[in-house]
Amino acid sequence: MAAEQVFPLDSEKVYMSMDELTLDTDEGPRTMKMGYWISVDPVRIHKLIVKEKVLKVDEMELLRPLESKIRRADPDYYKRYVGLKLVIDYPGYGTGIVASIPFENDPLGFYKWWRKGKHEDKVYLSVGRQIQLFQKVAMMDPKLLLRKDHEMLYGK
Repeated sequence: MAAEQVFPLDSEKVYMSMDELTLDTDEGPRTMKMGYWISVDPVRIHKLIVKEKVLKVDEMELLRPLESKIRRADPDYYKRYVGLKLVIDYPGYGTGIVASIPFENDPLGFYKWWRKGKHEDKVYLSVGRQIQLFQKVAMMDPKLLLRKDHEMLYGK
């Protein structure tokens, strides 16, 4: 049996769906076309692109389909990645709206919807974004702030 050809990651190359790439897996090195990698291990491929910045891919051909696959494969990872760019159903809007719009323009309403309306699972806010929101709420209507959020801002 002939040895499988190895295609190591080339950080200078922009990968297209038909380009082959060899990555280590639990079963050892595995070579597949990029189009297949994004179906088989979308979160890993995404981390190589976005977090580690060692893999470059064609945005139209691979990045957009990859984000769609991540949404289905690991919804929590997707929400953390997208953050306030996520499209949500928010009261007062007929269709979905990007979460950053009510976050910026209606912090009290967003806080009520997100925290008090129990929608924390719908939009991921980093600790920094939470503090930013809690500070706005504390300035505009301090009584609205839940005790745990007040304590996060000011301590016990």
